[in-house]
Amino acid sequence: MLTSKQRAQLRKLANPLAVTLHIGKDGVTDGVVEQLKVLLENHELVKGKVLESAMVTPKTVAEALCEETGADGVQVIGTKFVLYRQSSDPDKRKIVLEK
Repeated sequence: MLTSKQRAQLRKLANPLAVTLHIGKDGVTDGVVEQLKVLLENHELVKGKVLESAMVTPKTVAEALCEETGADGVQVIGTKFVLYRQSSDPDKRKIVLEK
């Protein structure tokens, strides 16, 4: 569980990030979950976007993906969302959270 200070730190880091995960009309599929797991392991912080053709809201997508991957939701704004999960490999860890 993230504190408000940690969430603010992650929002700041996510601001310049490009969208790397797109959710289409099929919503949250096994392929999307697997892609997200790889992205989280390599980057720790992932920005996603729910396309207008999708019949789901960004908030429900973010919650479902957090549940499937064990990530923490950082923020949901408009059609975009940001997720964070610390890498399991200590050598790949790039983000040090404030206490």
